Amino acid sequence: MARHMLDLVGDQGIYLEVDDRQSLRELTGLLQSVCVQAEERRSPSVIVLRLGTIPPVERGWPGDVGVQDVNRWERAVRRLEGLGVVTIAVASGTCGGPALDVLLAADYRIATINLQLLLPVNDGHFWPGMATHRLVHQIGVARARQIVLWGDELSARRALDIGLVDEIADDAADAIQAAVVLLGRAAGADLRVRRQLLLEAAATPFEDALGSHLAACDRELRRAHPRGDATGRIRGTADPADPDRPADPDREAAERGTGHETDGGAGR
Repeated sequence: MARHMLDLVGDQGIYLEVDDRQSLRELTGLLQSVCVQAEERRSPSVIVLRLGTIPPVERGWPGDVGVQDVNRWERAVRRLEGLGVVTIAVASGTCGGPALDVLLAADYRIATINLQLLLPVNDGHFWPGMATHRLVHQIGVARARQIVLWGDELSARRALDIGLVDEIADDAADAIQAAVVLLGRAAGADLRVRRQLLLEAAATPFEDALGSHLAACDRELRRAHPRGDATGRIRGTADPADPDRPADPDREAAERGTGHETDGGAGR
């Protein structure tokens, strides 16, 4: 499939293979490079991530590295997760370690029927990276507990049932092409807003989340009605009583056009 990948992704897409056999530093550099490409392009539509496989006996991650290296990796995955570009991951075979991290950060996830998801293990011990945090956030504590505490391996079907992948594809190339066409239109600032609201929803009380949602609603109203807000006012300088509300044009015209003070003072 790899030889056709550039055709599937298109001119505005970016393709990356995440090979579990590469070192933590190499993979961090690759992710950061992809993020830079996406941020510098005028209109990238998608990033397609092909997740490599590892034999179960070689699933050690991240190896002999320092905590600063781990921090750089986690920040690179987070950067990927926050791009204004749709990320599509296709995973097959044994998927653990960095492949699992990237899969959980992707917007759309395609699995082949032979997929096996494994928790990361380093030197025979559970690796406490941010995959656990994402699992809890995405599927809830109860389901994540079964995976994290008991080290369950997840088949493609089980991963689909609990929402960790979005589809199982017999032909991954066809699935990627369909996803690129369907999801590529969603790229942009609007995608960042949707992601952020989703990420905050599980851990933020309604009262605290309301401000973020109202701000997003306000931006959408201004986009949909560039000459006026929901109240019909035309945007001008901010209303002193409410800095976020556009000024009343009738009041502005009266103040500018007549030269009179609004409080009935010296001009009368």
